[in-house]
Amino acid sequence: MPDLKTAVTGNTLPRHLGLFGLWLLVVNGLIGAGIFGLPGGAAKLAGEYSPLIYLFCALLILPILLCMAELASYFRGSGGPVRYGTAAFGPFIGFQAGWLYYIARLVSFAANSVLLVDSIGYFWPAAIAGFNRVLLLAAIIVSLTLINVVGSLRAMRSLALLTVIKFAVLLLLVVAGASLLGTKLLPDFNPLTVFNSPYDIGAATLLLIYAFVGFESVVVPAGEAKNPARDMPRALILGLLLVTLLYIGIQLVSVAAVTDIANSSSPLLDVAAALFGPVGAIVLMLGVVASVAANLLGAIFSTPRASFALAEDGSLPRWFGAVQPHFLTPANSILFFGVLALMLALYGSFLWLAAATVVSRLLLYSLTCAAVPVLRPKLAVSDSFVLPLGYTIPLLGLAACGWLALQVSLSSVIATALFVLLGTALYFLARRQASRN
Repeated sequence: MPDLKTAVTGNTLPRHLGLFGLWLLVVNGLIGAGIFGLPGGAAKLAGEYSPLIYLFCALLILPILLCMAELASYFRGSGGPVRYGTAAFGPFIGFQAGWLYYIARLVSFAANSVLLVDSIGYFWPAAIAGFNRVLLLAAIIVSLTLINVVGSLRAMRSLALLTVIKFAVLLLLVVAGASLLGTKLLPDFNPLTVFNSPYDIGAATLLLIYAFVGFESVVVPAGEAKNPARDMPRALILGLLLVTLLYIGIQLVSVAAVTDIANSSSPLLDVAAALFGPVGAIVLMLGVVASVAANLLGAIFSTPRASFALAEDGSLPRWFGAVQPHFLTPANSILFFGVLALMLALYGSFLWLAAATVVSRLLLYSLTCAAVPVLRPKLAVSDSFVLPLGYTIPLLGLAACGWLALQVSLSSVIATALFVLLGTALYFLARRQASRN
């Protein structure tokens, strides 16, 4: 088991990721497919106040993100939550943090793979039926897996291209929509009366908060960052700022462009069609495909680094920690992730598993906030990103996690508990195998 110094400084992968590469991981972790379907539900629950709910969600997530930014500035090795949990609370908690992160991202990856195929089915209906669906899912997951196996630089170039397409489509919708709508874009409301409105603000917040999770994926490949102490905090903060502004702009345009947006099952497609006709809907669908593909590529880049870090710590078999000698990537961990994701996407009934990702992320975020007061006295140095106001911000992050946890269903809690038990069994099995060897 590595000591604290090794956990902080250890590294076996080449450092290719600069600020831009880390920023790409942040924004693609945040912006997946959700924003293409959320405006309708947000308008139904919060009406013209819905743009304010995005801002409220960003403020809720901000202290959690800042705590992760501080912890990221202390560590130079890959692993993210695995490293933080291990250094602060011991190897068992560190393993559980990595395990919960891994499962949440794996199920999300499988679900988004299916969503990408369904989006392609908009152009080619036969793609979502029978053997064509199997072939398309296999082609998507295998190609993303191989891109990551052959090198992080190639993965980042592909991610950059998809991000450009995604942002171009979304920004075009906001800018062109604002130009066409003019003063209609701004709703006529008094923000001070929002909580006296007939809308369900709590439910709207719970719905939209999921558009702000996923940023934690950037801290997992910290061992491949050129200067994680400097660039990680910047990437996280800049990513949240840009994404929040984009979300608010999208919601303003959506509410103004389509009067019945609250009852739409494909809100942004309806917005694009209302503003620009059928061609606009087609262009926006290309943005959906690019957005989901970028989210998938970011997930399959960062998540296998968690199992790689667990193997380096001795919490998973050494096989997961092998580095491909030619490409210098954690190929075994990437291949394992790709195989599991393909199995879930093809055969698994994983919709009930998706509920567990909610509680899993809240547990991860709580662990992150709780680790700050433990690790700051031990690891903070002159060039670290140390939060102001003492431990007020970590406490705010814990309070936000607690409030959000009160909104989740019992089934989500039970599913997460089952995953924790499974992870515990795997952990002790790996320990037993290690002691025998």
